[in-house]
Amino acid sequence: MSSSCKDQEHNNWSKFSRRKFLKTTAKAGLVLAAPTIIPGSALGLNGSVPPSERIILGGIGIGPRGTYDLERLLESKDVQFVAICDVKKVKREAVKEKVDKHHGNSDCKMYIDMREFLAERTDIDAVLIATGDRWHAMASINAMRAGKDVYSEKPSAMTIAEGQAVVETARRFGRVYQTGTQRLSEANFAFADELVRLGRLGKVHTVRAHIAPWDSGIMNHEWLPEEPLPAPDEVNWDLWLGPCPWRPYNKKYVDGGWRGHHDFHTSCIGEWGAHTFASCQRAIGALDTSPIKYHYVNNSTGDTMETVFANGIKMVLHRDEDKKLWRGSCGVRYEGDEGWVAMADGYEKPDVSDPALLADFDKIVSEYIARTQHPMNHWRDFLRCVKSRRQTVANPEVMHRSMSTVHAANACVWLARDMEYDPVKEEFVNDDEANRLRSRAQREPWTA
Repeated sequence: MSSSCKDQEHNNWSKFSRRKFLKTTAKAGLVLAAPTIIPGSALGLNGSVPPSERIILGGIGIGPRGTYDLERLLESKDVQFVAICDVKKVKREAVKEKVDKHHGNSDCKMYIDMREFLAERTDIDAVLIATGDRWHAMASINAMRAGKDVYSEKPSAMTIAEGQAVVETARRFGRVYQTGTQRLSEANFAFADELVRLGRLGKVHTVRAHIAPWDSGIMNHEWLPEEPLPAPDEVNWDLWLGPCPWRPYNKKYVDGGWRGHHDFHTSCIGEWGAHTFASCQRAIGALDTSPIKYHYVNNSTGDTMETVFANGIKMVLHRDEDKKLWRGSCGVRYEGDEGWVAMADGYEKPDVSDPALLADFDKIVSEYIARTQHPMNHWRDFLRCVKSRRQTVANPEVMHRSMSTVHAANACVWLARDMEYDPVKEEFVNDDEANRLRSRAQREPWTA
């Protein structure tokens, strides 16, 4: 056994032993040291959660979206957030302030370098990763190698190869992983998917998926003008870049202006397709595969691109700027020979071809929850699976297969031609140029 494996085994055993010991002694009413008064919170009294049942959480790269995730996770009393790792000082301090206020202490520790954070904090069970796209997969891989479970924001892989590495790492190290496609845990979307599965729409022939209407599929390969580097404590530019190729510092990148740049982003297709492709693929029972054909359309966004699964069902990509297919963001629409259903953010209930389709809404959602054991709360699903060690609703395979669809659609746009993809071999058919797009060079030491 390698030294790293021995260290991991020791860490896991130490964590297990500590928790088992705490739980056993609490039940037995034993006193571990000398105090004569034990706080009720240490025993799980007055509605608190005893230490042996808490999930110790840390964070990597928590900005606006990550803050929303953090707030949802902190709603669970069994979560204790103890450390934040971020290359931007302003972000580190904002998270610490929020967490310390929530817990009523000043214990949240701040880190700049992920390597130090993961090596030092052997007490942490799980991490929230909400960096920009470029870091999602690599941070997840490093965290899982360090024995942490992972909740990663989407899009969760920059390439097909990165997705494969996330799947393999989670399997090898026995880690629980959830990607942030939270619409898989929302009742309206689950109901729409179940209508397809239950045959309520007849034979489904077409599903339609929303892609972001504000950006392009053609990525920018130019560099922004070089600006003076800030102090490493303020923004560590080397760590911000991570596995990406080196390029000169520009403040716009670290303030969110990285979107649209090839080195950092997954295009307008990945921006919302990470959500909508996963929903469409769940609806038609294709979570373990990707379309086999991608038909090029002569535009820079992929709008109206038709993709075809092996079972003949078409998935069509839409910007839908005139809102003819749905009335909100991240919309999906499923069409069968006996009816259709459409869903997007902000709906009270899905739109349907016949109001009768909504009659069993509560029953269908309840039966879905009972059948799958996944609650209508994406963050709680993750926490429950951390404890049970079951697969999450947006597990590594779900992430990888839907993101493979994103990357294949991007290749279709970038190379301006039809594509055929083999989801078993995970390669494009007779297309060496497309196959080179399945991976990217990664800058040392950040390699999968």
